[in-house]
Amino acid sequence: MELRQLRYFIGVCEAGSLLKASTRLHVAQPALGQQIAALEADVGAALFERSSRGMALTEAGRSFLDHARVVLADVERARQAVRPTRAVPSGEVVIGLPTTTALAATVPIVRACRERLPQVRLKVIEAYSGFLREWLQAGRLDWAILFGSQPDATLHKRPLLEERLALIHPPGGTPLPATLPLARVVDWPLVLPGQEHGLRRIIDAACAAAGVQPQLVAEIDSLSSVKKAVECGIGSTILPAVSVAEEVAAGRLQAVQIDDAGMLRQVMLATSVTRPMTLACRAVMELATELIRQRVASGDWPGRWIGQDGGV
Repeated sequence: MELRQLRYFIGVCEAGSLLKASTRLHVAQPALGQQIAALEADVGAALFERSSRGMALTEAGRSFLDHARVVLADVERARQAVRPTRAVPSGEVVIGLPTTTALAATVPIVRACRERLPQVRLKVIEAYSGFLREWLQAGRLDWAILFGSQPDATLHKRPLLEERLALIHPPGGTPLPATLPLARVVDWPLVLPGQEHGLRRIIDAACAAAGVQPQLVAEIDSLSSVKKAVECGIGSTILPAVSVAEEVAAGRLQAVQIDDAGMLRQVMLATSVTRPMTLACRAVMELATELIRQRVASGDWPGRWIGQDGGV
């Protein structure tokens, strides 16, 4: 198996046909087809389903694609590590942000990277924390924001902040206090994410420990749809306040902190223990840590800073 075969394989995946891929890769179509066939013979499986409409990945091909991207990413990391210009952070850095923090973190991190790390190509992937953990372990991410301090032999976690969950409610009606006890949550019908969602597990565990049975009216796994449902008056929800900061500032929602030890979650910066860290990756981590710390200090990200003040 050769690196060029992996590059050709990814090129065909992205193009959808040998003809289009040969143009993009500047490789003659017959030669490209031979390289793909040789790769399939090497791995012992058909990677594409061929038809008059083009090339579609088989199940084996979809699985192999993830590994091919990791291998090529590792090769690029190795190159960056030994180049004479290694004192200047450069190259691609792929980070993962959970949906409930991406709104607060994505734009500041991307903007700061453009200004302060111009030779870094930043790629941000937004997904649920469970997916981010799997992709981090598989090598698809350089680092990710995760929740919870539970030990994980495959990950190195650095604490950033502790944030309290809040009851998110449409504006108007009876004025709400600054904080609410968890027992009061039963006063409002709730729209929550599904039980496989990490945030939902925190909510369920806290309610079970307190003997509280929430009024669940709907389960919605889309953060934007949950917020729209609350704005429309379908119900309230429970989220970290940072995920609704824009709506609260605009007067479309209100957030009331829930005063219960179980309604806290720790925000962690995680990396894989098995993968070497590039200079660019470390630089982006340090920059993101600094930005998040500043947002916590200013109150833009409600929470208590528990991370280190300098470096990562």
